[in-house]
Amino acid sequence: MSLFVSEGNPHGIKVLAAANIWAENVKTQWLQQHEKIVPFMSQPRLPALQLDNGNYLFLSNAICRYFFMSAGNDLCDLINQWLEWESVELQPALSAALYAHVVQGKKKEDTIVAIHELLSYLDHCLAEKSTPYLVNDKLSVADIVVWGSVYPLIVDHSSLPDKFSSLKYWFKNISQLEQCQKVVTLLLKNQGSSIFKTHLQKQPAPTIPSGKPVCSEPEGEETPAHIISEEDILAAANSWSKGLVDTMQPKQRPHPILPVEGEKNVLITSALPYVNNVPHLGNIIGSVLSADVFARYCRLRNWNTLYICGTDEYGTATETKAMEEGLTPQQICDKYNAVHTAIYQWFNISFDFFGRTTTQQQTMIAQDIFHRLLDREFLLTDTVEQLRCETCQRFLADRFVEGTCPFCNYEEARGDQCDKCGKLINAVELKKPQCKVCKQSPVIKSSKHLFLDLPKLEKRLEKWLEQTFSSGDWTANGRLITRSWIRDGLKPRCITRDLKWGTPVPLDGFRDKVFYVWFDAPIGYISITANYTDQWEKWWKNPEQVQLYNFMAKDNVPFHSVIFPSCLLGAENNYTLVNHLIATEYLNYEDGKFSKSRGVGVFGDMAKDTGIPADIWRFYLLYVRPEGQDSGFSWNDLMLKNNSELLNNLGNFVNRAGMFVQKFFNGCVPEMELLLEDKKLLAQVAAELQQYHQLLEKVRIRDALRCILNISRHGNQYIQVNEPWKCIKGNQQDQKRAGTVTGLAVNMAALLSVMLQPYMPTISNIIQEQLLMPQESNVLTSDFRCYIQCGHRIGNVSPLFQKLENDQIESLRKRFGGGQLNNDGAEPQVKVEPKVSASQEAPVQKDNKVVNQQRVKELMEEVEKQGYHVRDLKSKKAEKSTIDGEVQKLLALKKELALAEGKSPDPPTQKGKKKK
Repeated sequence: MSLFVSEGNPHGIKVLAAANIWAENVKTQWLQQHEKIVPFMSQPRLPALQLDNGNYLFLSNAICRYFFMSAGNDLCDLINQWLEWESVELQPALSAALYAHVVQGKKKEDTIVAIHELLSYLDHCLAEKSTPYLVNDKLSVADIVVWGSVYPLIVDHSSLPDKFSSLKYWFKNISQLEQCQKVVTLLLKNQGSSIFKTHLQKQPAPTIPSGKPVCSEPEGEETPAHIISEEDILAAANSWSKGLVDTMQPKQRPHPILPVEGEKNVLITSALPYVNNVPHLGNIIGSVLSADVFARYCRLRNWNTLYICGTDEYGTATETKAMEEGLTPQQICDKYNAVHTAIYQWFNISFDFFGRTTTQQQTMIAQDIFHRLLDREFLLTDTVEQLRCETCQRFLADRFVEGTCPFCNYEEARGDQCDKCGKLINAVELKKPQCKVCKQSPVIKSSKHLFLDLPKLEKRLEKWLEQTFSSGDWTANGRLITRSWIRDGLKPRCITRDLKWGTPVPLDGFRDKVFYVWFDAPIGYISITANYTDQWEKWWKNPEQVQLYNFMAKDNVPFHSVIFPSCLLGAENNYTLVNHLIATEYLNYEDGKFSKSRGVGVFGDMAKDTGIPADIWRFYLLYVRPEGQDSGFSWNDLMLKNNSELLNNLGNFVNRAGMFVQKFFNGCVPEMELLLEDKKLLAQVAAELQQYHQLLEKVRIRDALRCILNISRHGNQYIQVNEPWKCIKGNQQDQKRAGTVTGLAVNMAALLSVMLQPYMPTISNIIQEQLLMPQESNVLTSDFRCYIQCGHRIGNVSPLFQKLENDQIESLRKRFGGGQLNNDGAEPQVKVEPKVSASQEAPVQKDNKVVNQQRVKELMEEVEKQGYHVRDLKSKKAEKSTIDGEVQKLLALKKELALAEGKSPDPPTQKGKKKK
């Protein structure tokens, strides 16, 4: 491995520290700031890590994670949450503060004040722990990443205010690690923060973003605010005064929806789910739900939008499923297409058309593309060795073979690709191959097949990719995976299979074969559109007027960025190619993976039975959407986000705003006379709305959701400060003030109802029904305007969300926990213990200490209950002395729990960590 860093780059601190602690064989190379590691990149990206297989990591956090995991460490959910918080919230704010201090010459004390709330949050989390580390009781990558971000600005722990005692203690301990001291000496050269000036001067001036920590945050804390100028305040006040009179009306959408010349025409597809697999939560967020949010947003912008999806129905998997259930392949497709349809309807996915691939249009279009490729000599014929299962009497499709990867020895590699090392595999190369159906060892047999000549198409593909990368929005993983394919050199790709269930190959000598599913399936986007409208070519042969967005999980990238575009380019028929490829990472379940066979995780057909509304599922999946790295579904986190973000934040604000109108003003929106502080609030809301637009236009769906929650936080704070329930009891001036605060608050609730529509459409509709919002207001403007005017009568207001209780969540966790795999991949063994009463429960021995399991269970419940009590006090802004007293009770319970578990109640002594 080679680590490339440049002098004066503040991001070098964390990666070099992580390398010193966890990476033994990494070679560090120093470059100039302007030097590129990869020639075709548009700009330098340092630091960078070149892996032994030739791939690169360019994100500093990803590099640190790699070092940490390569040393044999595991990433738990809490570590991932800290890394996400550092990346989304802390790092942007610190970058802005460092720039202001080093380049603009502002006092360090002032720049620390600018990030005060983030540091307060960090200090608070450390104060509640009984160890000097962020996670558990030992140094983790979360500590190094957060420390490495904070260090360039702070440099010395004495720079931190005394009230941040826990943060100072943690910062000092990490800074004193031998490996960290070496990095500081090497990079800072006794010059302090000024060493970063040259690097920062070449960067655009950053601004401190708004945002709330994404870890299990204490409630009730203020959110870091945008830096609002006088010009921002004036602009916001002017926009507000215009109202909605001159805004566009919601666009009517008569079917069929077709592109319109001169308008923005958006064609959206989400990866076609395979028909006989019931989608789990990870599948849903990876494609259809993410695409749905963007489609709904596009419609709010009045863009001419068509959202297409359907079930992928051909292939061996369908044949095998039919055999298992005693049905024909067509009957299996009919059965499971209905299952998929019902799941997506319950999740409120707003397809314009949901179709399927087993249609005449699919056959016609796929065969036409095939003939055009054949006529232009982009197809090859070759005899290939395939695995054939003699027990099942069939050639095995790649995904129905499993074995040991020939490259990394991963024991569950598929016949086409290894999920661990990412390399493509020919099924016959697998070690110890097995048929997934009968578990027997297949034999190698020869068969004649057709191949797509990708090497012949490579140059035109590269030219198209270069143009698309420069003009379109592709996620980083989409670009990286695609470039890795190009870098390794394209090879001919087989497009036929020895099956019966599929699109027939219309060529003599191959009429007993069908098209391979990954040649055939992406063509389903086109054929499904053709089933929607006979004018489908206006979408699919119109690249000049149509912007195509593909949504998928990262494992589908090569087929959408290399194989499918190559087919369409080779067909030479002016097909619309993807402009924006949006790929997610993976969503894991708790500490493991989703598994239907082991009953692990929530699948789409089960979500309804949990009693949790679809909009809550949508919200949480979008909140943890794996945009830049894998993320995890957690029942505790779902409960926390529902009870804090939805119930106590968003729902609380919307309900209060409406109730004040009902209670104080007989249900009519009062007059509003805006003061300077009101106009500042308008500017803050306008800034969040602007960021919401910017993020969603770049399809950063998870980050845009934070803007909605930030607006409701601003609203809650505004109500708390102005106390309209007191003003309404005062003199005439006070009552006017209560009217202004209430009128502005209920208009913020109206804005939130529109911004929420892509994320929580049912809740959005409920808010609009409660406020009796006019139809013309259901459109998303670029600025914050007065949605409901003085005199407007609202309807009945009621709470939007219900609290999720711990007992309910624990019951669901057990229900969907199934049989998780042990670290060695084996199913857990079930031990049957003799039953005893709670009072007689036998203690167990642990490290020569007696552990009473019943007492441990009781203490765990008490710790959890006290934790919620502390968070509740904070959300209600109780007296600091009261909160401090309850925190001490919590810490005492945690120590007692540690003793009951046979652990030491005291924090371990800080030690520098040696290289492994």
